[in-house]
Amino acid sequence: MSDVSGRFVVAAAVVAVSLAMAAAAHDYGEALSKSLLYFEAQRSGRLPYNQRVRWRGHSGLTDGLEQGVDLVGGYYDAGDHVKFGLPMAFTVTMLSWSVLEYGEEIAAAGELGHALHAIKWGTDYFIKAHTHPNVLWTQVGDGDSDHYCWQRPEDMTTSRHAYKVDAENPGSEVAAETAAAMAAASIVFRRAGDAHYAHLLLHHAQQLFEFGDKYRGRYDESVEVVKNYYPSSSGYKDELLWAALWLHRATGRREYLDYAVDNADDFGGTGWAVSEFSWDIKYAGLQVLASKLLVEEKHLSSQQREVLEKYRSKAEYYVCSCMGRNPGGAAHNAGRTPAGLLFIRPWNNLQYVSNAAFLLTVYSDVLSSLSLPLLCPDPDAAADEAAPAAADAGEVLEFARSQADYILGTNPMATSYLVGYGEAYPRRVHHRAASSASYARDRDFIGCLQGFDSWYSAAAENPHDLVGAVVGGPNGNDVFTDHRGAYMQTEACTYNTAPMVGVFSRLMELERRRRGEDAPPSSTSPVAEDDL
Repeated sequence: MSDVSGRFVVAAAVVAVSLAMAAAAHDYGEALSKSLLYFEAQRSGRLPYNQRVRWRGHSGLTDGLEQGVDLVGGYYDAGDHVKFGLPMAFTVTMLSWSVLEYGEEIAAAGELGHALHAIKWGTDYFIKAHTHPNVLWTQVGDGDSDHYCWQRPEDMTTSRHAYKVDAENPGSEVAAETAAAMAAASIVFRRAGDAHYAHLLLHHAQQLFEFGDKYRGRYDESVEVVKNYYPSSSGYKDELLWAALWLHRATGRREYLDYAVDNADDFGGTGWAVSEFSWDIKYAGLQVLASKLLVEEKHLSSQQREVLEKYRSKAEYYVCSCMGRNPGGAAHNAGRTPAGLLFIRPWNNLQYVSNAAFLLTVYSDVLSSLSLPLLCPDPDAAADEAAPAAADAGEVLEFARSQADYILGTNPMATSYLVGYGEAYPRRVHHRAASSASYARDRDFIGCLQGFDSWYSAAAENPHDLVGAVVGGPNGNDVFTDHRGAYMQTEACTYNTAPMVGVFSRLMELERRRRGEDAPPSSTSPVAEDDL
């Protein structure tokens, strides 16, 4: 494929920008439905009878066999076939948080069952992977050998070696994040009426948190093969605080809140002011989560309230950074493309955008509940000088909406970066299964290198749309290259889409209110176990 045919050129972008900006209205309900469908394309293991993505088949059916443990199931993180525990757990945490915040809207869209399925596919796997209180299997497959092959998951010939963390080889990040995922999911299933499953998840979450806290250590030092793919740049202290807050929310037990308060300074929770939130760096997320306690927790001591306000001040720094409102210029604010998209890094930048859109959506609700404006204080101002209001809750939500709308096609390229949404979207996603012949139609074996010749290098569009996937997105100049080889832009990840489930749900509610429609039915009504 030539550069011309594979590239949305800048000249065309300039012509299209006015049309794209004019078409600001989006169908957030459709975007929500397609986002949840994506997770079915990422499933590993034996697929259920009601699998909707029919071009996928069973895969990874012997995972864990070599180590004598059942590790069948879970999710592939992106376009390859390694099951990485840390980003998988973060995906489930964000899916669960989306349902907890905006479950009524998800239910109103008829998508609550699919959301619960998406969460449970991950938590069922975590239950299997947590084989002992102090043992968590955290990876299946090897990134190096996997990346030398372009095969469908149904044809995998690469290593399926499994890796674990334990007391002798600790992994506090992955243990704590998995604890957070299971704690958050336990609330979801308790609200859905499945008390037994909720209790089981909470039991595992508490054990995993205790394991991660008692045996502290970086997981990428115990499982060194992960370093080239998901290294821990922020360490494990942010995950421990994050997990403690989720366990407090799931149990109401003061010991978890005390943990987050007592360790706030030493672990950086009230010290780190950041401009990104991701599978690795949780500080902004836990700061927003802590801020919610100022709304939800009715019996806070003066000391707890003081510390939580410190958390909130750092949450405001993050929000101000995303909106470009922090004093001090570029050093204190997140980067932007010329068209206004948040731009943190060239590789898979939309993961940071989707996470920011979610946190700002949630924080706008916090501001609304507290009847407070967003403050972006000048660090050089006098201590007694009050910071002027930088924005109100509505402006914060509208900024989050602008980022979501960019993803859906309101951008200079007039293309949607949510696959399957709109008329123009990426057709050559960097994804082994989507770019290859369906196993259901063609069961001829595809060899390791054969796939590169037959599928990866082909100029043709993928035979299957990876519907609901949020790809890496455009470069810093709003230009996107639709080519499988441009993996920094065309590869999608589960943790890109997960936070958008919440964002699309909230924006769907916003549109409903603007139209003056009645509120949807409550999402707390029980869901039959047969539906799970």
